Amino acid sequence: MKETQDYSGLPRGIDHVGVTVPDIDAALHFLEKAFGAVPLYRNVTPDHPQQGNRVEKILDLVPGTVVKEMCMVALGQGPCIELFEMHGPEQHAALRPCDFGLQHFAVYVDDIEAGCARFKDAGGVLMTEPQKQPSLEEGPGNLFCYGKTPWGMIVELLATPSRERFDAVSPEKRYQPPRRQSEKAE
Repeated sequence: MKETQDYSGLPRGIDHVGVTVPDIDAALHFLEKAFGAVPLYRNVTPDHPQQGNRVEKILDLVPGTVVKEMCMVALGQGPCIELFEMHGPEQHAALRPCDFGLQHFAVYVDDIEAGCARFKDAGGVLMTEPQKQPSLEEGPGNLFCYGKTPWGMIVELLATPSRERFDAVSPEKRYQPPRRQSEKAE
C-alpha cells in the first residue's frame, strides 16, 4: 500500500503581500493606473482606525502607531496586495534592496515595454530599461526591469515566456500567473 504524504499545515501558495504606504489613496491610484489593480474592500477605515496595545502587539508596532486604513487589492490573477496606511513615531522610508526583509515583489507582464510605460505614466520611476534575464532565466522574450513606486518601494516587472532552461533543472515547474480573464476570450 502506498503511503500518502501529509500536506496538513503546508501553504497552497502566497495569498497576499502586505505593504505599508504613506497615503493609501495615492497608492491605490498608482496601482490602478500602473497595473490595473482592483480595490476589493477596506477592512480598516479612518472612521475606525486600529490602535493601542493589542494592535501594537499583533503587528509588532512602535507604541503610538495608528493603523489609519487597510485595503485588500487584487492584482491580476495572482496574490493580492494588502495596503496599510499607518502613522506613528520612528517611521522610516522604504528599505533599500540590500536591507533585510521583503526586498521587492514582481509582476508578470506579457508586454514589458507597455508595462513599463504604464508604470512610468502612473508616477513610478524605472531604475533601468527592460533587459534580458540572466543565467538560467535567459531565453527568447525573457526580460525584466526594476522600478520604484512613488513611495519608494521596489517592484520588478518581468516576462518569462521561455521557461525551458529553468524548468529543466527544477523539481517543480515555476509558477506563472494565468492570463487575465478578459485576455482569454481574445
